[in-house]
Amino acid sequence: MQATKDRETRLVLRIHPVTFLFAARALRDMGDGFVAVLLPVYLLALGFTPLEVGVIATASLLGSALLTICVGFLGGRHDHRQLLLAGASLMIATGVAFAVVHDYALLLVIAFAGTINPSAGSVSVFVPLEHAVLTREVMERERTSMFARYSLVGAFAGAIGGLAAAVPDFLIPLGLDRLGGIRTMFVLYAFLGLLGGLLYARIPRRPVQAASTTAALGPSRHIVFKLAALFSLDAFAGGFVVQSLLALWLFERFGLSLPQAGVFFFWSGVLSAFSFPVAAWLSRRIGLINTMVFTHIPSSIALMLAALAPTLPLALGFLLVRAALSQMDVPTRSSYVMAVVTETERAAAASFTSVPRSLAASASPVLAGALFAASYRAWPLFICGALKIIYDLLLLMQFRRLKPPEEC
Repeated sequence: MQATKDRETRLVLRIHPVTFLFAARALRDMGDGFVAVLLPVYLLALGFTPLEVGVIATASLLGSALLTICVGFLGGRHDHRQLLLAGASLMIATGVAFAVVHDYALLLVIAFAGTINPSAGSVSVFVPLEHAVLTREVMERERTSMFARYSLVGAFAGAIGGLAAAVPDFLIPLGLDRLGGIRTMFVLYAFLGLLGGLLYARIPRRPVQAASTTAALGPSRHIVFKLAALFSLDAFAGGFVVQSLLALWLFERFGLSLPQAGVFFFWSGVLSAFSFPVAAWLSRRIGLINTMVFTHIPSSIALMLAALAPTLPLALGFLLVRAALSQMDVPTRSSYVMAVVTETERAAAASFTSVPRSLAASASPVLAGALFAASYRAWPLFICGALKIIYDLLLLMQFRRLKPPEEC
């Protein structure tokens, strides 16, 4: 028995901690992928209005922001593994609660306190912790490529999750109605949180003494705050078209079915996934900031053109072009933040650049929901595209001269 345990321990030690984080990210993003599509369908089926759907999305993003603030203060002083395990436990509780609660006020509280992610992207309490652990586990020259692979895994998993959003319709012939099928998917979301927690448990502990002496933000404070302000503008813009609201727009504007939406978001996720290694390759040639800006602007233009599209195929075409370009700033942004701060500041820097993003993003879904309710369905797409272009130009002006060590 002891020999078996020793062999298992040696096997775990041979597996790089990055592998466990990648696998946990895949499970989490798979759950986020189908929840983001099913959330508006579920809430509308319960009898709530588009405005109330927007309020739920806002509450979930605001709650994520507050949780991330806590992580920013705790991440530099406590074991990252324990905080990740706490996050996984919260994901389990959130999935179970959404499956059994029908009252709007209670759903609002659960969305605020839980891990439901209407954006199906890297907006969650897990992100700053995973960024800090990943950065300490790889060498500097591998950092951008590692973040590209990390984002690639998440995007593919999210694409599969988006495809899985059609499962409730396939359960109808088996005697389970659509609401019952969606509740089953929330239970699956909780189960994925359980599996993620088992993977986080395999990450090596961080020495308590080292954690207790780590400062939050020090010499890089000014840089982090300036980046946080710019990222907030980007996130506020993106909040107008989080995946749940984009699905709602497609449902109401073109009458898209749930299986069709699942297929679209699958291919959207696949295109985003393939863009991440391209972003890493491109950043080695033109730099991280240039990659972020010069791929982001065309994606915003494509989004605005989708709002003008008179037919569903044309709108989906523009949205797929956007999907192929819009996420190329994700691994480059993460790598850039980790590069321009000191090692002891990384958990705090990841948190303090994520928190304003979440806070800013939490304000716009309710505004988008109000525009939907007033039949101004295309306006959220226009507002999102225009604000993102402004963000890109400001980022280029402010940071093109501040280069990470590998670009100097």
